[in-house]
Amino acid sequence: MREEPILQVKNLRKQFGTGCVECREVENRKLEKNFCKSCGTVYACQDISFDLYPGEILGIVGESGSGKSTMMQCLYFDSDVSSGEAFINTSELEGKNVFELSSQQKRAIRNHVYGMVYQNPVHGLKMDFSSVGNIAEKLIAAGNRNVAEMEATSRRLLESVHIPLHRMKEEPRNFSGGMQQRVQIAKALSNNPPILFLDEVTTGLDLSVQANVLDLIKKIQRDLGISMIVVSHDLAVIRMLADRTIVLLNGKIIEEGLTDQVLEDPQHEYTQQLVYSLL
Repeated sequence: MREEPILQVKNLRKQFGTGCVECREVENRKLEKNFCKSCGTVYACQDISFDLYPGEILGIVGESGSGKSTMMQCLYFDSDVSSGEAFINTSELEGKNVFELSSQQKRAIRNHVYGMVYQNPVHGLKMDFSSVGNIAEKLIAAGNRNVAEMEATSRRLLESVHIPLHRMKEEPRNFSGGMQQRVQIAKALSNNPPILFLDEVTTGLDLSVQANVLDLIKKIQRDLGISMIVVSHDLAVIRMLADRTIVLLNGKIIEEGLTDQVLEDPQHEYTQQLVYSLL
């Protein structure tokens, strides 16, 4: 019997703009892709629903503008949803739609339940703090006040993502893109989150650096059993990491299933194009 989902997302909607008579009603909505020509409203996420299970890596793949990063911003509370529900399976949050919680409660979830690795490390790191200081910042937000303990934890985490000992007190702005992403991963793991979000973490990195980052993510999941949502426009990344895959196009889920199943027998024309691009 399968475990209960650790995260359930139901009918997540995010729009930019107020809408008009041409686009407000879902059944009769007239859009150019996900854009209303009449009023300029963008329907970035349209009724996105899925479950994330304990220890699972869920891949979200789609082209630029498909809504995948907007969805992640909503899940991590960087952006408010227009409507929808999300439930986290913990005793403290059982039955509560986390999108409707207070700002303080959402911060607590970010500090204790979620970890996030952004596409651009500038959004996840303080570039003028040392690498150790970046992790300490997250630990302080989670309630830790023991300086010696925080430094020891920071060093252990940085060592686990292969940051050299002699560079741990260095500022991330001096690091390569791959090293910055590894520091971000260490920071995201510092609060022992049961759920980790990774948004286009290999974009812009050299192929050899991409491979190292992906190997690190796989090792972390294998060692810690964290549930992960991995967003990428690159199906090769999803193929390497994800147990299940969701395909987004114009803010809608057009296909989902076990990753092997999606790759071997894609049903939607767009998914077929993605798969053929790997050949």
